[in-house]
Amino acid sequence: MAMVLSRHFGGSVKNWKINIFIFFIVSITCSLSAEKLRALYPEIEPNETGYIDVDSGHKIYWEQCGNPKGKPVLFLHGGPGIGTSPYNRCFFNPEKYRIILMDQRGCGKSKPFSSLVNNTTWHLVSDIETLRAHLNIEQWVVFGGSWGSTLALTYAIEHPDHVQALILRGIFLCRPKEIQWYYQKGANSLYPDLWENYIKPIPESERNDFIHAFYNRLTSDDAKVRQEAAMAWSGWEGGTSRLYFDPKLYASFTQDDAADSIARIECHYFVNNTFFDTDNWIIENIDRIRHIPGIIVQGRYDIPCPMISAWELHCAWPEANLEIISDAGHSALEPGIMDALIRATDSFTKD
Repeated sequence: MAMVLSRHFGGSVKNWKINIFIFFIVSITCSLSAEKLRALYPEIEPNETGYIDVDSGHKIYWEQCGNPKGKPVLFLHGGPGIGTSPYNRCFFNPEKYRIILMDQRGCGKSKPFSSLVNNTTWHLVSDIETLRAHLNIEQWVVFGGSWGSTLALTYAIEHPDHVQALILRGIFLCRPKEIQWYYQKGANSLYPDLWENYIKPIPESERNDFIHAFYNRLTSDDAKVRQEAAMAWSGWEGGTSRLYFDPKLYASFTQDDAADSIARIECHYFVNNTFFDTDNWIIENIDRIRHIPGIIVQGRYDIPCPMISAWELHCAWPEANLEIISDAGHSALEPGIMDALIRATDSFTKD
């Protein structure tokens, strides 16, 4: 036994007890570190829901739960077009936070479903302000991941006086180079198998510009063409959003209604340069929010929103804390990302 351990750990036989001791100390330390990872707060139901009427017939669904007298926090979902889910409420301590969720235009419970009419970044920013005024909130913490980080940053730049803090995950600045990486050339080198399903609806003659090719199909009057394109687009996103493929996440992205709103609204935004005036609008305007406390959580192996964007945001906004999760992809449900996000939300309730 001693000889086997000596060969395994290296060194002479007389050192095997020391090596065993070190091995167990490392194992216990790793175990304790894993146990310290924070998980979601328990499921909670809304204590109030409603709709706000905005323009062009849009009705924006909102809900709030937790402590009505707690610190207001707004959760902004990804996509655009994904909508909120019940687990989104669970990133926040319900005893400390007044938790507010909204479904952005055209998705979730908002109406009309999958509508592209007057559905732009600036309309969404206006909707957030309308909701804030409706709920009589002066300032709130704004929490957003992926596209939600884009919207949170944009809203904060436009209305810095109403943002108490920003908690951001999976940074997406909606620059052309980011769109190209994920939807045209770059990410396909890492997921060539899933890429085959993504490009299947698009003929060879149109593959030099997937965004416009998909847009033509996602706005088609032919329901079959639209569905095929939506499933391919949303399946690509659902299949690449976690470090390890998650069949449940993939299934949620490829349900008919979910796929339609995700694909149509995302493509609508991307074909229009996300309605920004310049290609690097957020970074160019970041000085307007550098005084706002911020926490950025980024998975190192995030494929939809690669870490370079989080890094460049941090370089432009060094006052914000950047936490890189070394063993995570994109999803907020990656264990390390979840832990960091909950620690972040908890940190703003200690004052």
